[in-house]
Amino acid sequence: MSAKFLLYLGHALSTWGDRMWHFAVSVFLVELYGNSLLLTAVYGLVVAGSVLLLGAIIGDWVDKNSRLKVAQTSLVVQNASVILCGIILMIIFLFKTQLLTLYHGWLLTMCYILVITIANIANLASTATAITIQRDWIVVVAGEDRSKLADMNATIRRIDQLTNILAPMAVGQIMTFGSPMIGCGFISGWNLMSMCVEYLLLWKVYQKTPTLALKCAKVEESELKQLNVKKESDVKPAEGVQLIVEKDVTGFEPQQEKEIGCAARIAEPFITFRDGWVAYYNQPVFLAGMGLAFLYMTVLGFDCITTGYAYTQGLSGSVLSLLMGASAVTGIMGTVAFTWLRRKCGLIRTGLISGVAQFACLVLCAISVFMPGSPLDLTVSPFADISARLFESEPLPTIASPEDKPEMVFATGMPSLLNGSTTPANSDPEMSPEPVPLISVSLLFAGVIAARVGLWSFDLTVTQLLQENVVESERGIINGVQNSMNYLLDLLHFIMVILAPNPEAFGLLVLISVSFVAMGHIMYFRFAQKSLGKQLFVCCTPDPKAVSDSSPPGNTSTV
Repeated sequence: MSAKFLLYLGHALSTWGDRMWHFAVSVFLVELYGNSLLLTAVYGLVVAGSVLLLGAIIGDWVDKNSRLKVAQTSLVVQNASVILCGIILMIIFLFKTQLLTLYHGWLLTMCYILVITIANIANLASTATAITIQRDWIVVVAGEDRSKLADMNATIRRIDQLTNILAPMAVGQIMTFGSPMIGCGFISGWNLMSMCVEYLLLWKVYQKTPTLALKCAKVEESELKQLNVKKESDVKPAEGVQLIVEKDVTGFEPQQEKEIGCAARIAEPFITFRDGWVAYYNQPVFLAGMGLAFLYMTVLGFDCITTGYAYTQGLSGSVLSLLMGASAVTGIMGTVAFTWLRRKCGLIRTGLISGVAQFACLVLCAISVFMPGSPLDLTVSPFADISARLFESEPLPTIASPEDKPEMVFATGMPSLLNGSTTPANSDPEMSPEPVPLISVSLLFAGVIAARVGLWSFDLTVTQLLQENVVESERGIINGVQNSMNYLLDLLHFIMVILAPNPEAFGLLVLISVSFVAMGHIMYFRFAQKSLGKQLFVCCTPDPKAVSDSSPPGNTSTV
């Protein structure tokens, strides 16, 4: 078996376990806290904040250590954390009643904090795995063949799309026909077996690809700054210059390490954080990376926010599952479109075409805001429900016992809850509201689903631009900062929803989302214009070998 196939197999196993865990942990936290989203929201905030703050540091650690050590360490930490989390959750499910009575419930609270902390460690290790495998190992396995790299990136994304749908379905069935505790045990067992198989697959790939053992050492910051200045004017490839500099630096490293004091070691993570963001800003593909990050500032995806809005508009769970399946199909179509467009028009133009296609589809979402059935009403204060709870002393959700949990059919009960109505779902038909026209919500989801073609093609374009145009010694830290930027914009979109949570304001959120997508693609257009100049709209031939005449000389790959 080839190294490429083994890499695919390992990624499929890893992604399957990740998707099962990410789906299940949110359900577990809701189940444990009496059908309240509080723990889930805290978990999401902790995860986003951790990657935002530690993304550059994780990437720097990836750069400074050997590829095999990084991959194996992150794999073991990630899976061990999930296994430990699963065991703790099983204990909580078994002894929740007893834990509630011990120390006035503080012991149970400590268990919740422990679960969220360990789950966050698992996510950070998963981030390190994604950086080293998807941003580094793939590049080395593909070698100098950029078409092979594009095909591998597209295949990896197809695996992601399939596991995004199938893995939650599988674990959901286990939890439905079994119990949450059985689900915890299944996920823990899966991760234990998967860790052993993935560990072996990584070793096999490493053996079959000798170049994975060769890795440029991390260059000192002072030398990097000098090198960045030289890149502006030098004609020779930067890799050659960099190797010479690194050889000169290595002789002084032992003496420098002796001089490092305690204060310097404490300040090192902060310096790494600063240097990572500065290096990211100085990259020739900075605008392309920022363009991708801006696409995360959107409610136009199949997350909990859009799903909740769909419930308020009368869509059932079965319809939503079909729509999610359709979005996975269009996402796979996007990966196919990427490989075809790259072959015909080149990598940079592929990103431009993909961006235009995505934005054109999202125009349907903007139109849906003003169509019949849209609840848009800016006269309704988004803080009405919050003020009602605070000043009218309505009770907040508390931890409920299993026998106190009300049965609810989401397709009918959720709208009344989200709109602040106290009318029960099974009330008198004469008193129930008229059916909501589906024109608006249909246009919204038509635009979201169709836009996945352009979205995933654009995502693959920027991913490959980062792979090809970031020097090997900075590959980890730059991709770590890119992850931080993605999480930052994703965090901002959740804050935006918190500020305007009612369905009447969702149309405004849609328009803001479309605006951010437009800004992201404008940034990418500026990058493409600087890179290709007048040849940008000449789509009959692939891009020239360099990203641009003014780009650093190290970027000599075919784009």
